[in-house]
Amino acid sequence: MSIASNLKLITSSIPSNVTLVAVSKTKTNADILIAHNAGQIIFGENKVQELEKKHKELPSDIQWHMIGHLQTNKVKYIAPFVSLIHAIDSIKLLKEINKRAKQNNRTIDCLLQVHIAEEATKFGFRINEIEKVIERSKEFKNIKIVGIMAMATFTDNAKQINKEFASINELFESIRTKDINTLSIGMSNDYKLAIDNGSNMIRVGSAIFGNRN
Repeated sequence: MSIASNLKLITSSIPSNVTLVAVSKTKTNADILIAHNAGQIIFGENKVQELEKKHKELPSDIQWHMIGHLQTNKVKYIAPFVSLIHAIDSIKLLKEINKRAKQNNRTIDCLLQVHIAEEATKFGFRINEIEKVIERSKEFKNIKIVGIMAMATFTDNAKQINKEFASINELFESIRTKDINTLSIGMSNDYKLAIDNGSNMIRVGSAIFGNRN
């Protein structure tokens, strides 16, 4: 199926309260434009250099999300334009985003990354740290914590993924406010399970664009 058909299939099958982030990492500008022309506005990238380049070259109404692990020394490159930073995994990173947002006269929306997977390689705060981090973040005036995000263990075991998603949803419901209202879980292979567990933002790449280049 084509990119436009894949998009239509996904958008018509998800609830209206769920935001679709089209994960465009490694994809060409031509591919992104096909999705954009089909009505997709939000795109996610995981490398700063690629994100910065695409932002310069593609339509200005695109909302760019930084979805990958972000190093503090790279924040300055995306601070002028990024719509949402997904994977906040340290206070140090929050401080840097706040500093760079202030320099650009902006407030940048952020999601705290929560470690729910069994793999040690995944980044993020522990579940029991999140409330303290939200409290601490209030001192930074140029960032806004709008929710949390997580990645499940990379496995075919649906029971395990379901358990991990349920635990993050429980946390989300305990911290949810008018401002903290985004739960970003679910990717191409597990977004339906994520939505069943309260996700209102999914990050879908291969199910739209086909396998990674």
